[in-house]
This record gives sequence, C-alpha cells and structure tokens, in this order.
Amino acid sequence: MDERVLAERLMTYDTSQPEQLRAAAAFVKGWLESREIDVTDREFDGLPVVMADVGPRDAPSVIFHGHLDVVPALKGQFEPRVEGDRLIGRGAYDMKGALAAMMYAVKDAAAQRQVHVHFLCVPDEESEDVSRRSTDALVAEGLRADFALTGEPTNLHIGVQAKGVLAVRVEVAGTAAHGSTPWLGDNAILKAHDVFRRIETLPFSRESSDLFDRPSINLARIDGGDAFNKVPDRCTIDVDIRYLPNQDPGQILSQIREIGDLQILKSFTRAPAIVSRQNPYVLALRDAVGRSADGEVLSVGRDGASDAISFLEAGVPAVEFGPVGGGHHGPHEWVSISSLARYRGALGDFINHLPAWLERQEQPPLHAVEGGLA
Repeated sequence: MDERVLAERLMTYDTSQPEQLRAAAAFVKGWLESREIDVTDREFDGLPVVMADVGPRDAPSVIFHGHLDVVPALKGQFEPRVEGDRLIGRGAYDMKGALAAMMYAVKDAAAQRQVHVHFLCVPDEESEDVSRRSTDALVAEGLRADFALTGEPTNLHIGVQAKGVLAVRVEVAGTAAHGSTPWLGDNAILKAHDVFRRIETLPFSRESSDLFDRPSINLARIDGGDAFNKVPDRCTIDVDIRYLPNQDPGQILSQIREIGDLQILKSFTRAPAIVSRQNPYVLALRDAVGRSADGEVLSVGRDGASDAISFLEAGVPAVEFGPVGGGHHGPHEWVSISSLARYRGALGDFINHLPAWLERQEQPPLHAVEGGLA
C-alpha cells in the first residue's frame, strides 16, 4: 500500500502549473532525503529537476527516469479516488503511480552494493516545446549509464519501440468577405479542415510495422479568423503526427506538400525510439518482469513519443516500462493499485539479479571439439 499512498500524495499537486511543480519536486526531494538518499536538484528553464544516487559509482549503472508534470485537467481530477483496484485521477497512469513505485525502488536499491542507480525526475516531459527538454540537456551535458528505464505507461510490458514525432504547422489561405455573404468568400477555416482530412488519407497513413498497425495523426490546434463578421482568409493548423520507426518524416512532409494550396510554416521531428530486444539489460529486465507477469512482456510499441530517445541517441540502451492502467490524458485516467507493487517488485528484482545475469552473459560460448560425441 506504500506505493498507493505516495502516488495519491503526488497526484494532489496540479503539476501542469509551475508553482505546483516546484512544490511537488520539493516533496520528492524531501521524501528521498528523509530516507538518507543522496539527492541533488537544479533548475532547467525555471523548473525543478530532482536527481538521486544509490549504489557504488564504479558498478554497472542504470537510470530510473520519470516525470512529475501532467497535462492540464479539471480541478476535481487532482482529488484521487479509489474504485476497487483502480486509483483514479490526473497523473495516476502518466506517470505519478510509476514515479511513486520508482521512488520506493530507489530506496530499496540503496541496500545493495552491486549496481549504481541514478534516479532522474524531470518537470517537462509533457511540454509542448519538444525541441527543448531537460532530459536532452542533461544527456548533452554528459549524463550516461549502461541502461536507462523510463516509467511511461506500458501495462507491465517492456517498450522496445516508440513512435517518432512530426509536428507540422500548416497555413491555408482563403478569400475574405462579409460574414453575411459567405458565398462571396472562401473560408480558410473550412479549407484547413479539409486539408487535415486529406492528410489523414495520405499513403503514409496506411502503412504499418511489426509493432504498430498505423501512425497516429491528430489535429491539435486551429487558429483562424480575426473578426466575427468576416469570412476568414487565413487559418493555421497544428498537426501532430506520430510516425512509425520504418517511416521517413521527410517523405511524409513531401506527401503533405503535394496536397497543394497550403504552406508548411514550421515542422519539428523527434526520432522514434528503438532498442535491441537482445540487449543484455533488456533481457535481464524481461527476466525480472517475467517473475510477476504472465505471457510475453517484450513485445510492446508505444504510440506516444518517448524521452528514451534522448538516451538512445547518446548510445545508452533505453526502454519504457510502467504499471497497468489506462485513460492517460483523459477524464478517467487510472492506474492499477496492485500493479504498483508488482512494478516496484520488478524494478527491485531487476537490480538485485542484474550482476549475476550480466556475469552469465560474459561466459564463453560452447564450441565443438574434434572427436567429441554429440
């Protein structure tokens, strides 16, 4: 129940707001310090980053990565409630439930002396500015490990792939006219909506990969019109495309341009996350998760983009791994309370069994000897 209580406390902070983020980060820091864990903090663009270390620094190293921020929600969603095995409220699944269990896993790992665990809690994973994140900055400054694990929602599966991001701002032009005679104009807002519908049907939208049945395409924002009594002659739309690991964002942009009668004002890409399923740390994690989960746990791809790419691009193998739940970013977000204990246990088993598992991987392979019997 410890993970649940801590998760509920974290969920009471509206960490879509900077001042509440600071308060929540101070709580996280204090919680760790009260358990005699070495904690440091710093600011990134005015927001708090909390870091902690346990275990010897000359041992195999693992990063436990999580985020405190959430997307905006109604006030009542920051009042956690329990229905059966479900802890419901903003951030339950994405990812304060995982963060609470991860904090306890760090405390548990402080008792062992064979693996170095670096805990990283960031404030800006949900930020709209995908080009500037604290995780990217820390990695650019030299943050490294042998393996990184970020606690994004995966239902106790190991996320070995995540879609990339292609954010596109498109401008559509129309013809202004008086609002009382719209037939004399060409409504740019209506045209922009038609453009989005055409983007949804482009060839890239029908492609798939081994872990994904399709890319994700979302109309995130519309900005058009400057007077109530005027047919709008300009409209911009922001389109959020989560593309597949086997797709080229440049080709997607080319397909959008072929629609015609539009202008791409701005675009940004973030690469997909892909890690080898045969990486020894990934296999060690699968071994640990398999002790408390049924079925194959190494076969999930996440539709959402991942901060794991920050580590992967720096040569650090990284996966996403989080508890069971659903509805993240929605009005009925929830996390399974029982899965929080299983999640904490899996992280603990991973750390405790990792040295022996790595040692087994270093054994020389068997080879045939002349004259040997089959």
